[in-house]
Amino acid sequence: MAISAASVKELREKTGAGMMDCQRALQEASGDMGEAVKILRKKGLAAAAKKANRAVKEGVVAIGVTEGNLRGGMVELNCETDFVARTEQYQAFAQAIADQVAADGTGDVEKVKGTRYVGDPLHTVAEAIATQIATIGENILLSRVGFLAASHGMQIGSYLHMGGKIGVLVELSTSADGETVKDLAMQVAAAEPRFVSREAVPADVVKEELDIAKAQAASLGKPAQVIEKIAEGKLGKFYEQVCLVDQPFVKNPEQKVSDMLAARGGVAVKSFLRFKLGEGAGTAEK
Repeated sequence: MAISAASVKELREKTGAGMMDCQRALQEASGDMGEAVKILRKKGLAAAAKKANRAVKEGVVAIGVTEGNLRGGMVELNCETDFVARTEQYQAFAQAIADQVAADGTGDVEKVKGTRYVGDPLHTVAEAIATQIATIGENILLSRVGFLAASHGMQIGSYLHMGGKIGVLVELSTSADGETVKDLAMQVAAAEPRFVSREAVPADVVKEELDIAKAQAASLGKPAQVIEKIAEGKLGKFYEQVCLVDQPFVKNPEQKVSDMLAARGGVAVKSFLRFKLGEGAGTAEK
């Protein structure tokens, strides 16, 4: 049967599939739009299955923040080539999922995959990814998601670096102005802290660092009282590397982050989340 150009266009807008694929699906479905959508969905799932083992080393980190800066979502969506990662279609898709994570409030990647996709509520996020795979022609993987919700008196700030290679969400005081929000998020992006403060470092991590420092000092034949002092000094250096508020401020290394925050009205920071493309695991400390 003859298929009108208008029907092909409508099906393409619904599914994102190619023009010829849409025409063939409509012909196979005898012009039934709903059936044609099902046919394309099935083909998309089949295509996704075939590409599932292909390496995905490129992609983008996307961030969504709700109105009022109360909730933030972040995703890492991987693909095979940087060319695809930089396309408007791919970045818009990643952004839609990040916005959905912020709105839904879940940091579990499998739960996100199983929820209804905001861009097409008749299908799940996983099914929407399969459709993108069929349309784009590359394997696509939602490797991780993260979520932060602001507690009382706090807000969620965000920062994307290098066009989505690094993403940061940070929970800090509502008193912080735009410059401070950006500075703190940039600090997390650049300096890679693991914890907000010394108090947040687990006791077993502290013990391990002290044990290593003591063993190093003992190997040099230092007396017991000196070993203790050396170990405490090295622990202090460790805190300066891994604790956000103890780090030198990247825009003024003579000043600690805690001093910068104090100078800007006593801004407090409670938690953060940092994704770097390809790492496969985020960092969130409270």
